[in-house]
Amino acid sequence: MLNAPVDPAVAKAQEKRLRAVWKQPQGWRYWSAVNNSEVGAWYSLTAFAFMLAAGVLALLMRVQLAVPDNDFISADRFNQFFTMHGSAMMFLFAVPMFEAISILLLPAFLGARDMPFPRLSAYGYWSFLIGGIFVLGSVLFDVAPNSGWFMYPPLATEAEGPGSDIWLLGLSFIEVASIAAAVELIVGVIKCRPPGMRINLMPLYAWYVLVVGGMILFAFPPLIAGDFLFEMQRSFDWPFFDPERGGDPMLWQHLFWIFGHPEVYIIFLPSIAIAAMVVPTAARRPITGYSWIVLSAVGTGFLSFGLWVHHMFATGLPSLSLGFFSAASEAVVIPTGVQLFAFVATLMVGRVKMILPMLWIAGALAIFTAGGLTGIMVAVAPFDWQVHDTYFIVAHLHYTLFGGMIFPIIGGVYYFYPFITKKKMSDRLGRWAFWLMFTGFNLCFLPMHVTGLQGMPRRVFTYPEELGWNALNMVSTIGAFVTAAGVLVFAWDLLRPKSRQPLTERNPWGGGTLEWAHDVPDPGWGARSVPYITSRYPLWDEPELVGRMDAGRFYIPDAPEGKRETIVTSAVDAVPQHVARVTGPAWCTIVAAVFTGGAFIFPTFHWYPPAIVCGVLAVATVLYWLWTSTAQIPEAPMKDAGLGLRLPTYVSGAKAPGWWAVFITMLGDSTAFASLVFGVFFYWTARPDFPPEGADHANLALAALAAALIAASWGATRISRSQNRRGNVARTRLLLAAAPVLALASATSLVGAVWLPDMDPVSHVYPAMMWALVVWFCAHVLLGVIMQGYCLAGSVFGKLTPRYDADLWNTALFWHFKLVMGLVGIAVIALLPRML
Repeated sequence: MLNAPVDPAVAKAQEKRLRAVWKQPQGWRYWSAVNNSEVGAWYSLTAFAFMLAAGVLALLMRVQLAVPDNDFISADRFNQFFTMHGSAMMFLFAVPMFEAISILLLPAFLGARDMPFPRLSAYGYWSFLIGGIFVLGSVLFDVAPNSGWFMYPPLATEAEGPGSDIWLLGLSFIEVASIAAAVELIVGVIKCRPPGMRINLMPLYAWYVLVVGGMILFAFPPLIAGDFLFEMQRSFDWPFFDPERGGDPMLWQHLFWIFGHPEVYIIFLPSIAIAAMVVPTAARRPITGYSWIVLSAVGTGFLSFGLWVHHMFATGLPSLSLGFFSAASEAVVIPTGVQLFAFVATLMVGRVKMILPMLWIAGALAIFTAGGLTGIMVAVAPFDWQVHDTYFIVAHLHYTLFGGMIFPIIGGVYYFYPFITKKKMSDRLGRWAFWLMFTGFNLCFLPMHVTGLQGMPRRVFTYPEELGWNALNMVSTIGAFVTAAGVLVFAWDLLRPKSRQPLTERNPWGGGTLEWAHDVPDPGWGARSVPYITSRYPLWDEPELVGRMDAGRFYIPDAPEGKRETIVTSAVDAVPQHVARVTGPAWCTIVAAVFTGGAFIFPTFHWYPPAIVCGVLAVATVLYWLWTSTAQIPEAPMKDAGLGLRLPTYVSGAKAPGWWAVFITMLGDSTAFASLVFGVFFYWTARPDFPPEGADHANLALAALAAALIAASWGATRISRSQNRRGNVARTRLLLAAAPVLALASATSLVGAVWLPDMDPVSHVYPAMMWALVVWFCAHVLLGVIMQGYCLAGSVFGKLTPRYDADLWNTALFWHFKLVMGLVGIAVIALLPRML
């Protein structure tokens, strides 16, 4: 069948229809595009721009520190600069750049047409852009946060001005966008692989996306929970971190570093993923130890969540805790080393051609290894006590992150640029950029090890001459500017006009993975036809594959209905399950991002009415987006997908990408909720007055009523799904009408349970923590009610039927999680304090 000739007229007609369906909007409508190729490029360039801005702040700080007793910038401005430098590099560059590159490249790695939720990618990008400009732009108005990128209380909670609120709300907005992108990437890897690409045949890049996406899913929610508590204290004086009223600043450190240390590996692993694609191509052979690399990546991600106290050795923790976390900090070196040794082994047994991207990867391995060695040193608690908060830590951090991310990312840009733009960057400029950055980086940060060992503390804006740090700081400043020169050479090579440059050949590096099956020039459709895959390096193992893809001999080679489509497969064995319709260009993603931004940004200035209005409009826009473009009833239940295969055009439940998106999102949401519960137990163990002696507790009867009502709402939702599937439409609508009433009654009862005993959240951390759980409960009830109402409207207006019921499956799944979280939350509010 694959060798059967294709009628040229038929093939031409198919290409014409595909080209029309996947055509990019023109003129000013271009900005409504949602294709992964466009959104990924915007995302990457925006993250790069934020990195350049953060780099300028770093250069200004180095000028200030070049000589002793300097007054180039003031102490407060210096504090703003180092806070925003760290925040921008972590939140506006490192994680967003991984997600941007993955959105751009992942469909090509998987032979897919696009990501499963293109509009979600676009919404995430516009949210990132708005939030990033808001946060980073605060520097220009001298109102930027100045308490460090970690925002430790009480310094940050008591800081005057809007700086701390800008950090909390602006970056929380960006964190939500990051989680949305992570959900899209995880679903893309699980459900959008080409037929035949079992999980043990996935490109290593896809494995790393899956691991890092999971890490984002479990690392960011604790920080969001901490941000929630932090902003409640800033806005309403709830004393979560005020020791005088029972609070404890250490809770913030725990929640922050439960996010912060996995963040290091969230940054590092995607860069290793790029190396895993470049190294086999340079070595001209498949990667050595594929299974070991996968297991090591998973192990690194798992162990990274057991290291957060590594950053808290100087806080007076018990010796047993220090020993455990010190051992765990050293153990994570093992899976990391396995990955690096696998790359070295691949190069040793291959026929290496030192292509330019490989030069950057080699430099990255050298720098990262040096950073890893100092990481082992600071994992030893007594040594950490000596160098904590000195420039030794600054050097270690930058060796790890620069070598673990910047160099591999730039190597990846040179490697994938021919795929993205169909042209190549300059080999000569690339080598100039490398040697300037490699030399400048070591010139800048290597002396900082000595500066730190001599006792120079971090985050000081000047120092006296007699301490002897003058020469080392001057060398570091010179190195910083040499590094900046290398970055500028790279930026020019990346952005310089190339209109007169000829298009590149199709596979200029001779790679073996599917992204190099791309068309030159780019027709916009991703893959001409989605292939059947039987190996890890199909372009090396099946020389005829590209020709067959181009001829349309595989799956969905046509778009007769005028719809954008991609193949959905099973999670493990990649068995075809569904032809998914993906969304096209739309303005609603920008509108939703603008209103969501308003809901986060206006509270920074305590403008709560416009924030509420923006929140309502954001919800309305998202509902419009979902109603008009998702779970649409198809014109036919089945479709000829090619190669004699007929697939459904609509599925519900675990076969549908939307169901997986809800499931994955709720895992992250449950992690945030678990972080709040962790806070309750933390106060109980850390404070002798939690709860205070004689304190009022939540009304038990009302709490029990709230539990019964939330269970009834869940039951009504669950039963409505089965009744709808059986065709009992009237009963389904009755249940869907009753469910939100029961849910709202449950929320009202729980509010009454803490209101009637007069539990004042301002007086002590115990009632404040109970109220925080109630607010969390009510917010999720409101979301669940909106989902129930959406399904009811769908049933009334014909969008949801007994056959086409994906929305109801997704809503029921949400309520499964809501029931568990609700009952646990009610138990913590009403039962646990009586037992403590």
